[in-house]
Amino acid sequence: MISKAGLAVLDALSTGREATPAELAAETGYSREHLYDVLDELLAAGLLTETRGPSNQRRVRIAEHPVTEAYRTLQSEFSHVDWTELLSPATLRVCWYLDRPRHIADIADRLGITRQGVHSALSPLKHRALLSRSDSKYALRDEVSPLLAFARATVEHEHRARAREIAPSATIAWCDPKRSLVRVQTDEDTDALRTAPDWEMTGLGRFAAYGLQFFLAGEPPFWYAPDEELTPAEVVCHTLLLDSGSRRVSYSMLLIEAEDIDQETLVETARWYDLEPTVKALYRPLQGDFDRTDNLPVILPKKDEYIALKEQYGVS
Repeated sequence: MISKAGLAVLDALSTGREATPAELAAETGYSREHLYDVLDELLAAGLLTETRGPSNQRRVRIAEHPVTEAYRTLQSEFSHVDWTELLSPATLRVCWYLDRPRHIADIADRLGITRQGVHSALSPLKHRALLSRSDSKYALRDEVSPLLAFARATVEHEHRARAREIAPSATIAWCDPKRSLVRVQTDEDTDALRTAPDWEMTGLGRFAAYGLQFFLAGEPPFWYAPDEELTPAEVVCHTLLLDSGSRRVSYSMLLIEAEDIDQETLVETARWYDLEPTVKALYRPLQGDFDRTDNLPVILPKKDEYIALKEQYGVS
Protein backbone atom coordinates (compact mmCIF):
# COMPACT_ATOMS: atom_id res chain seq x y z
CA MET A 1 0.00 0.00 0.00
CA ILE A 2 1.31 3.44 -0.91
CA SER A 3 2.80 5.30 2.07
CA LYS A 4 2.41 8.94 3.12
CA ALA A 5 5.91 9.60 1.76
CA GLY A 6 4.89 7.99 -1.51
CA LEU A 7 1.85 10.25 -1.71
CA ALA A 8 4.05 13.26 -1.01
CA VAL A 9 6.25 12.32 -3.97
CA LEU A 10 3.23 11.90 -6.28
CA ASP A 11 1.95 15.24 -5.01
CA ALA A 12 5.22 16.97 -5.81
CA LEU A 13 5.33 15.47 -9.30
CA SER A 14 1.63 15.89 -10.12
CA THR A 15 2.27 18.58 -12.73
CA GLY A 16 4.22 16.08 -14.83
CA ARG A 17 7.63 17.58 -14.18
CA GLU A 18 10.86 15.72 -13.48
CA ALA A 19 12.73 16.06 -10.19
CA THR A 20 15.84 14.71 -8.49
CA PRO A 21 15.81 12.94 -5.10
CA ALA A 22 17.46 16.00 -3.57
CA GLU A 23 14.72 18.29 -4.90
CA LEU A 24 12.01 15.96 -3.66
CA ALA A 25 13.62 15.68 -0.23
CA ALA A 26 13.62 19.46 0.07
CA GLU A 27 9.99 19.77 -1.04
CA THR A 28 8.52 16.91 0.99
CA GLY A 29 10.56 17.24 4.17
CA TYR A 30 11.70 13.62 4.10
CA SER A 31 15.39 12.76 4.30
CA ARG A 32 17.20 11.99 1.07
CA GLU A 33 18.03 8.50 2.36
CA HIS A 34 14.35 7.77 3.02
CA LEU A 35 13.36 9.26 -0.33
CA TYR A 36 15.69 6.87 -2.14
CA ASP A 37 13.82 3.93 -0.60
CA VAL A 38 10.45 5.47 -1.43
CA LEU A 39 11.47 6.17 -5.03
CA ASP A 40 12.71 2.62 -5.46
CA GLU A 41 9.35 1.31 -4.25
CA LEU A 42 7.38 3.59 -6.56
CA LEU A 43 9.62 2.72 -9.52
CA ALA A 44 9.24 -1.00 -8.84
CA ALA A 45 5.46 -0.54 -8.65
CA GLY A 46 5.43 1.21 -12.03
CA LEU A 47 4.14 4.49 -10.58
CA LEU A 48 7.27 6.44 -11.58
CA THR A 49 9.69 6.43 -14.48
CA GLU A 50 13.36 7.31 -14.19
CA THR A 51 15.93 8.94 -16.42
CA ARG A 52 19.58 9.78 -15.84
CA GLY A 53 20.83 13.32 -16.20
CA PRO A 54 24.36 14.78 -16.18
CA SER A 55 26.81 12.87 -13.97
CA ASN A 56 24.32 9.95 -13.96
CA GLN A 57 21.97 11.95 -11.72
CA ARG A 58 18.58 10.31 -11.13
CA ARG A 59 15.49 12.18 -12.31
CA VAL A 60 11.97 10.80 -11.84
CA ARG A 61 8.51 11.66 -13.08
CA ILE A 62 5.01 10.20 -12.69
CA ALA A 63 4.20 7.27 -14.97
CA GLU A 64 0.89 6.67 -16.71
CA HIS A 65 -0.76 4.20 -14.37
CA PRO A 66 -4.29 3.64 -12.95
CA VAL A 67 -3.11 4.58 -9.45
CA THR A 68 -1.42 7.82 -10.50
CA GLU A 69 -4.34 8.77 -12.75
CA ALA A 70 -6.80 8.18 -9.90
CA TYR A 71 -4.67 10.31 -7.58
CA ARG A 72 -4.39 13.12 -10.13
CA THR A 73 -8.19 13.12 -10.47
CA LEU A 74 -8.55 13.30 -6.70
CA GLN A 75 -6.06 16.17 -6.54
CA SER A 76 -7.64 18.13 -9.36
CA GLU A 77 -11.16 17.91 -7.94
CA PHE A 78 -10.08 18.61 -4.35
CA SER A 79 -6.98 20.77 -4.72
CA HIS A 80 -7.74 22.50 -1.41
CA VAL A 81 -7.29 19.23 0.55
CA ASP A 82 -3.86 18.07 1.71
CA TRP A 83 -4.28 14.38 0.91
CA THR A 84 -0.73 13.57 2.03
CA GLU A 85 -1.80 14.48 5.56
CA LEU A 86 -5.18 12.74 5.49
CA LEU A 87 -4.40 9.45 3.78
CA SER A 88 -2.43 6.73 5.51
CA PRO A 89 -2.31 3.12 4.25
CA ALA A 90 -4.82 2.22 7.00
CA THR A 91 -7.20 4.99 5.92
CA LEU A 92 -7.05 3.86 2.29
CA ARG A 93 -7.88 0.29 3.30
CA VAL A 94 -10.87 1.43 5.33
CA CYS A 95 -12.04 3.69 2.48
CA TRP A 96 -12.44 0.58 0.33
CA TYR A 97 -15.53 -0.34 2.36
CA LEU A 98 -17.14 3.10 2.41
CA ASP A 99 -18.96 2.84 -0.92
CA ARG A 100 -22.09 2.28 1.15
CA PRO A 101 -23.03 2.77 4.82
CA ARG A 102 -21.29 0.15 6.96
CA HIS A 103 -20.92 -0.50 10.67
CA ILE A 104 -17.48 0.00 12.20
CA ALA A 105 -17.64 -3.54 13.60
CA ASP A 106 -18.22 -5.02 10.12
CA ILE A 107 -15.23 -3.16 8.67
CA ALA A 108 -13.05 -4.16 11.62
CA ASP A 109 -14.00 -7.83 11.28
CA ARG A 110 -13.37 -7.78 7.55
CA LEU A 111 -9.95 -6.15 7.92
CA GLY A 112 -8.98 -8.19 10.98
CA ILE A 113 -8.28 -5.11 13.10
CA THR A 114 -9.86 -3.55 16.19
CA ARG A 115 -12.80 -1.17 16.08
CA GLN A 116 -10.52 1.48 17.53
CA GLY A 117 -8.19 0.90 14.58
CA VAL A 118 -11.04 1.67 12.18
CA HIS A 119 -12.02 4.77 14.15
CA SER A 120 -8.41 5.99 14.08
CA ALA A 121 -8.19 5.44 10.32
CA LEU A 122 -11.44 7.37 9.80
CA SER A 123 -10.56 10.22 12.14
CA PRO A 124 -8.84 12.46 9.52
CA LEU A 125 -11.82 12.06 7.18
CA LYS A 126 -14.29 12.91 9.95
CA HIS A 127 -12.43 16.12 10.73
CA ARG A 128 -12.70 17.21 7.09
CA ALA A 129 -16.42 16.27 6.94
CA LEU A 130 -15.78 13.75 4.18
CA LEU A 131 -17.99 11.09 5.77
CA SER A 132 -21.73 10.70 6.09
CA ARG A 133 -23.20 8.92 9.10
CA SER A 134 -26.57 7.24 9.46
CA ASP A 135 -27.74 4.76 12.10
CA SER A 136 -24.19 4.20 13.38
CA LYS A 137 -22.97 3.47 9.86
CA TYR A 138 -20.34 5.41 7.92
CA ALA A 139 -19.88 6.01 4.21
CA LEU A 140 -17.95 8.43 2.02
CA ARG A 141 -19.98 11.40 0.86
CA ASP A 142 -21.08 11.08 -2.75
CA GLU A 143 -19.08 14.14 -3.78
CA VAL A 144 -15.78 12.50 -2.77
CA SER A 145 -16.19 9.46 -5.00
CA PRO A 146 -12.69 10.11 -6.46
CA LEU A 147 -11.29 9.13 -3.04
CA LEU A 148 -13.04 5.77 -3.26
CA ALA A 149 -11.70 5.34 -6.81
CA PHE A 150 -8.16 6.07 -5.63
CA ALA A 151 -8.42 3.68 -2.67
CA ARG A 152 -9.68 0.92 -4.95
CA ALA A 153 -7.01 1.55 -7.57
CA THR A 154 -4.24 1.27 -4.95
CA VAL A 155 -5.66 -1.92 -3.42
CA GLU A 156 -6.22 -3.60 -6.78
CA HIS A 157 -2.71 -2.65 -7.91
CA GLU A 158 -1.23 -4.16 -4.76
CA HIS A 159 -3.02 -7.46 -5.39
CA ARG A 160 -2.18 -7.48 -9.09
CA ALA A 161 1.52 -6.91 -8.40
CA ARG A 162 1.57 -9.71 -5.81
CA ALA A 163 -0.14 -12.19 -8.12
CA ARG A 164 2.00 -11.36 -11.15
CA GLU A 165 5.21 -11.94 -9.23
CA ILE A 166 4.15 -15.61 -9.28
CA ALA A 167 1.81 -15.80 -12.27
CA PRO A 168 2.48 -13.16 -14.97
CA SER A 169 -0.84 -13.74 -16.74
CA ALA A 170 -2.91 -13.15 -13.59
CA THR A 171 -5.82 -10.72 -13.68
CA ILE A 172 -7.94 -9.59 -10.75
CA ALA A 173 -11.56 -10.78 -10.87
CA TRP A 174 -12.42 -9.44 -7.41
CA CYS A 175 -10.54 -8.10 -4.42
CA ASP A 176 -10.78 -6.24 -1.15
CA PRO A 177 -7.88 -4.96 0.99
CA LYS A 178 -7.03 -8.44 2.34
CA ARG A 179 -8.27 -10.87 -0.31
CA SER A 180 -8.19 -11.38 -4.05
CA LEU A 181 -9.71 -13.70 -6.63
CA VAL A 182 -7.60 -14.07 -9.76
CA ARG A 183 -7.76 -15.77 -13.13
CA VAL A 184 -4.75 -16.99 -15.08
CA GLN A 185 -4.28 -17.98 -18.70
CA THR A 186 -1.46 -20.54 -18.79
CA ASP A 187 -0.70 -23.99 -17.39
CA GLU A 188 2.57 -22.63 -16.03
CA ASP A 189 0.80 -19.97 -14.00
CA THR A 190 -1.72 -22.50 -12.70
CA ASP A 191 1.10 -24.76 -11.55
CA ALA A 192 2.90 -21.81 -9.94
CA LEU A 193 -0.14 -20.75 -7.91
CA ARG A 194 -0.96 -24.34 -6.91
CA THR A 195 2.34 -24.54 -5.06
CA ALA A 196 2.56 -20.94 -3.83
CA PRO A 197 1.96 -20.20 -0.14
CA ASP A 198 -1.31 -18.39 0.67
CA TRP A 199 -2.95 -19.27 -2.66
CA GLU A 200 -5.76 -21.81 -3.08
CA MET A 201 -7.68 -23.09 -6.07
CA THR A 202 -11.32 -22.04 -5.92
CA GLY A 203 -14.43 -21.82 -8.03
CA LEU A 204 -15.44 -24.86 -10.05
CA GLY A 205 -11.91 -26.23 -9.77
CA ARG A 206 -12.43 -26.62 -6.01
CA PHE A 207 -15.59 -28.73 -6.24
CA ALA A 208 -13.59 -31.97 -6.50
CA ALA A 209 -12.51 -31.45 -2.88
CA TYR A 210 -16.18 -31.90 -1.95
CA GLY A 211 -16.70 -35.01 -4.09
CA LEU A 212 -18.07 -33.14 -7.13
CA GLN A 213 -15.87 -33.53 -10.20
CA PHE A 214 -16.84 -31.36 -13.17
CA PHE A 215 -15.22 -30.66 -16.50
CA LEU A 216 -13.27 -27.41 -16.21
CA ALA A 217 -12.77 -25.39 -19.37
CA GLY A 218 -9.67 -23.23 -19.12
CA GLU A 219 -7.49 -22.59 -16.11
CA PRO A 220 -8.99 -22.62 -12.59
CA PRO A 221 -9.27 -19.42 -10.54
CA PHE A 222 -7.24 -18.89 -7.37
CA TRP A 223 -7.97 -17.26 -4.04
CA TYR A 224 -5.57 -15.23 -1.91
CA ALA A 225 -6.64 -14.80 1.74
CA PRO A 226 -3.74 -15.48 4.13
CA ASP A 227 -4.65 -17.12 7.44
CA GLU A 228 -8.28 -17.64 6.41
CA GLU A 229 -10.05 -20.89 5.69
CA LEU A 230 -11.56 -21.23 2.24
CA THR A 231 -15.12 -22.24 3.07
CA PRO A 232 -17.72 -23.92 0.81
CA ALA A 233 -19.76 -20.69 1.03
CA GLU A 234 -16.82 -18.72 -0.38
CA VAL A 235 -16.39 -21.28 -3.17
CA VAL A 236 -20.06 -20.92 -4.15
CA CYS A 237 -19.69 -17.14 -4.26
CA HIS A 238 -16.50 -17.33 -6.33
CA THR A 239 -18.19 -19.69 -8.79
CA LEU A 240 -21.19 -17.41 -9.27
CA LEU A 241 -19.09 -14.25 -9.38
CA LEU A 242 -17.03 -15.62 -12.27
CA ASP A 243 -19.96 -17.16 -14.17
CA SER A 244 -23.62 -17.04 -13.18
CA GLY A 245 -24.85 -19.03 -16.17
CA SER A 246 -27.46 -21.75 -15.72
CA ARG A 247 -24.93 -24.61 -15.57
CA ARG A 248 -22.85 -22.94 -12.83
CA VAL A 249 -26.04 -22.14 -10.94
CA SER A 250 -26.99 -25.83 -10.95
CA TYR A 251 -23.50 -26.86 -9.85
CA SER A 252 -23.59 -24.29 -7.05
CA MET A 253 -26.90 -25.69 -5.85
CA LEU A 254 -25.33 -29.15 -5.77
CA LEU A 255 -22.50 -27.89 -3.58
CA ILE A 256 -24.96 -26.15 -1.25
CA GLU A 257 -26.81 -29.42 -0.77
CA ALA A 258 -23.71 -31.63 -0.63
CA GLU A 259 -22.13 -29.46 2.08
CA ASP A 260 -25.44 -28.47 3.73
CA ILE A 261 -24.60 -24.75 3.55
CA ASP A 262 -27.31 -22.93 5.47
CA GLN A 263 -28.90 -19.91 3.86
CA GLU A 264 -27.91 -17.40 6.54
CA THR A 265 -24.23 -18.33 6.23
CA LEU A 266 -24.21 -18.10 2.45
CA VAL A 267 -26.14 -14.82 2.33
CA GLU A 268 -23.75 -13.29 4.89
CA THR A 269 -20.79 -14.34 2.73
CA ALA A 270 -22.49 -13.25 -0.50
CA ARG A 271 -23.11 -9.69 0.63
CA TRP A 272 -19.38 -8.91 0.32
CA TYR A 273 -19.60 -9.94 -3.35
CA ASP A 274 -22.93 -8.18 -4.05
CA LEU A 275 -24.48 -11.58 -4.66
CA GLU A 276 -27.22 -11.64 -2.01
CA PRO A 277 -30.16 -11.68 -4.46
CA THR A 278 -28.48 -14.43 -6.47
CA VAL A 279 -27.85 -16.81 -3.58
CA LYS A 280 -31.29 -16.16 -2.11
CA ALA A 281 -32.77 -17.18 -5.46
CA LEU A 282 -30.84 -20.47 -5.34
CA TYR A 283 -32.59 -21.48 -2.13
CA ARG A 284 -36.05 -21.30 -3.72
CA PRO A 285 -35.75 -24.58 -5.64
CA LEU A 286 -33.67 -26.10 -2.82
CA GLN A 287 -36.69 -25.51 -0.59
CA GLY A 288 -39.02 -27.10 -3.16
CA ASP A 289 -40.18 -24.02 -5.06
CA PHE A 290 -39.22 -24.55 -8.72
CA ASP A 291 -42.19 -22.63 -10.12
CA ARG A 292 -41.62 -18.97 -9.18
CA THR A 293 -38.95 -17.80 -11.59
CA ASP A 294 -40.08 -14.29 -12.48
CA ASN A 295 -37.76 -11.34 -11.80
CA LEU A 296 -34.88 -13.51 -10.57
CA PRO A 297 -31.24 -12.47 -11.15
CA VAL A 298 -30.30 -15.93 -12.49
CA ILE A 299 -31.86 -18.74 -14.51
CA LEU A 300 -32.77 -21.63 -12.23
CA PRO A 301 -32.85 -25.26 -13.42
CA LYS A 302 -36.09 -27.04 -14.09
CA LYS A 303 -37.11 -29.53 -11.42
CA ASP A 304 -36.61 -32.69 -13.46
CA GLU A 305 -33.24 -31.48 -14.79
CA TYR A 306 -31.93 -30.72 -11.30
CA ILE A 307 -33.17 -34.02 -9.84
CA ALA A 308 -31.38 -35.85 -12.68
CA LEU A 309 -28.21 -33.86 -11.96
CA LYS A 310 -28.38 -34.75 -8.27
CA GLU A 311 -28.74 -38.44 -9.11
CA GLN A 312 -25.83 -38.25 -11.54
CA TYR A 313 -23.51 -36.87 -8.84
CA GLY A 314 -24.93 -38.82 -5.94
CA VAL A 315 -26.17 -35.81 -3.97
CA SER A 316 -29.03 -36.77 -1.70
